[in-house]
Amino acid sequence: MAENLGARGWHVVAVARTVGALEELDDRIRAAGGSATLAPMDVALPDAMIQLVQGIQGRWGGVDLWVHATIHAAPLSPMPHVDPKDMAKSIAVNVAATHGLIALVEPLLRARGGTALFLDDPRAGQPFFGAYGATKAAQTAMAKSWAAETARLGPRVVVETPAPMPTATRARFFPGENRSALTPCGAEAERILRVVLD
Repeated sequence: MAENLGARGWHVVAVARTVGALEELDDRIRAAGGSATLAPMDVALPDAMIQLVQGIQGRWGGVDLWVHATIHAAPLSPMPHVDPKDMAKSIAVNVAATHGLIALVEPLLRARGGTALFLDDPRAGQPFFGAYGATKAAQTAMAKSWAAETARLGPRVVVETPAPMPTATRARFFPGENRSALTPCGAEAERILRVVLD
């Protein structure tokens, strides 16, 4: 998504926990013709997110598009055997951090007439997806409620379900899957951006 936005000439503020991954992303964004600001932060830390939002407000005054792609994908496990630490982290990242970011980012979106984009992955109720499925469903439910609440006055909130892609998360969930049958990430990002922006 960041690479595709870069290719469209957008400046991307990329948030992730690891500097190395952000630097690799920055290289790809620049190769696509875009530019980026790197923010090595943990979205589950409210003070860090407040600092990020204040920085964006001070520098740009708002945001045109917020792509919420953050997720903690707990290992697949029978529900009685889900590690309590994984469940706690799933709730912290997938639910609590999402709620906190919605509250923090809404003024930035309103300032620029922006759009919030959430990516759904409907796994609730599937075997072994208990922690991930439940918390991802909660994340999506919050996004859909926010979309309904802001339908008239904004900001615009969009929830899209991407096609299956050859991501690292999917490889953890479905090891040994024939990845050649999956939709390339760049192509799916472009499809979603056309829905959201064009």
